[in-house]
Amino acid sequence: MAYAGDTAYAGELTIGAFARASRLSPKALRLYDELGLLAPARVDGTTGYRYYTGAQLERARLVAWLRRIGMPLARIADVCDLCETDPPAAGQDIGAYWARVETETAARRDLVTFLVDQLSGNPAGKDVEEMSDMRMRFAAGSDRGLVRAVNQDTAYAGSRLLAVADGYGDGGARVSGAAVEALAELEQSVRGGDVLNGLADAVDRVNRTANGESGTTLTAMLWTGSRLALVHVGDTRAYLLRGGDLSRITHDHTLVQSMIDAGGLTAEEAQSHPQRALLLRAVGGSEEHARPDLRLHDVAPGDRYLLCSDGLFTVVRPDDLRRVLSTAAEPAHAVRELIALALAAGGPDNVACAVAYAVTV
Repeated sequence: MAYAGDTAYAGELTIGAFARASRLSPKALRLYDELGLLAPARVDGTTGYRYYTGAQLERARLVAWLRRIGMPLARIADVCDLCETDPPAAGQDIGAYWARVETETAARRDLVTFLVDQLSGNPAGKDVEEMSDMRMRFAAGSDRGLVRAVNQDTAYAGSRLLAVADGYGDGGARVSGAAVEALAELEQSVRGGDVLNGLADAVDRVNRTANGESGTTLTAMLWTGSRLALVHVGDTRAYLLRGGDLSRITHDHTLVQSMIDAGGLTAEEAQSHPQRALLLRAVGGSEEHARPDLRLHDVAPGDRYLLCSDGLFTVVRPDDLRRVLSTAAEPAHAVRELIALALAAGGPDNVACAVAYAVTV
């Protein structure tokens, strides 16, 4: 016996025919229907068969392409909806997604290299502090600035650790100090393959003790003897001067940075945006909002590193940051000059910075 609903109407495609045309499986089409991502044009009330139209092929093929690059389904739905009203904006969103994937892939590649070294018996994965012909020279400093009543920034430079934290809320100074103190404990206790776990655990401990109304951003580097292990949450930053070129090696966890990534805002516009200080991640939030970026960074002789709070980089031009790092003979000289530049620019916020030079011995 055949039902009238078993036959597609004119211009309709069965789920099998639509799957072949869109390069999506019938199973995937049923899932996307359940999620509201790609609903059929008609569902037969008697048989439950799904039917599609040729006009839906463009969206279906876009879904298939985006799945191939690994985009999450929730974001695919947003991109597809945006494509229907503003295709150029959808293209910018795809580009921003892929830029983030490449950044995260680079961090994972560093981690894979480190783990391979460690598990294969390469000394670079062990206690290499005694074996490296490089050393790091550190210095750090902080200032209340010329406007704020208290200083909630913390800067630290120890035997192996460089760290900057920018607190907020009534207890911001306490949280920023606690975050740096927790990391400083790792200088003597963490070696080799434990370094990234140690950094992540330290951030988690501080996050669990924060009250939710106060918190801190955090950027820190722990020297392993061959690499720098980086932990980063929020909008404090890390810069690298190598071969005369200054580059930023952290990605701000802020609303305006997400807008820049999506192509909706330029870096210049972000500097005056009214929500430029709104954080998407910080220590002191939920577990997800406190999730740090973790990576291992290869060091070359002559590298110079700057970690700083927004009280420095929002008022001192990148060219001046580069000039100071290039010309200061010692890290301590660079720290003093950078803080002086921030104060000369009005010192509207607390300022903290930490500087490290990679030198051969």
